[in-house]
This record gives sequence, C-alpha cells and structure tokens, in this order.
Amino acid sequence: MLKTEKAVVVTTVHRGVFFGYASDVSGKSIQLKRGRLCIYWSSDLRGFMGLATMGPNKNCKVGPPANILLHDVTSVVEVEEAAIKAWEEAPWKF
Repeated sequence: MLKTEKAVVVTTVHRGVFFGYASDVSGKSIQLKRGRLCIYWSSDLRGFMGLATMGPNKNCKVGPPANILLHDVTSVVEVEEAAIKAWEEAPWKF
C-alpha cells in the first residue's frame, strides 16, 4: 500500500459496499485499488460501519479484489488497522 492511499469502506447510491485503497476520496466518484465488494455481512457487525471497525468475519460474503472506479458515492469510512487484515483475508462463505 502506498503512503498516500487510505484503506476505506465506500458505499454508493446503488447500495454497494466496497473495501479498498483510495488516494482521493473527495468526489462523487472514487478510484479503489484492490477493491472488494461485500455482498453480505452478518448482523453481529452491527451495520456496514462494523465492516470498517471490525472487518468482515467468517459469515460474510466478500468478492475477490479488483481495481474499480465507483460512481455515485454516498459515504467513505476510514478502516481501522485491525479490520484491514480481516478484509485482506476475507474468504467467500459457501
């Protein structure tokens, strides 16, 4: 991760919830490096902001990483250090 990149959880008007690394989070469109889509998160995370503080757990469904340009951004949440590892290792639950 470059020093100018921040680990963030981004939500969109289209109800997408993504994790990734961004250099600029100031606009309605954000470029994410190694972005991952969280398709499902469990209720014990207490909402999408729990993904930023605790990271996904074994009950979540997280897609593989890809560089992505997100449009119609509604929120950007900085990710806690402890949650970054969980995002990096998040498997797809079957």
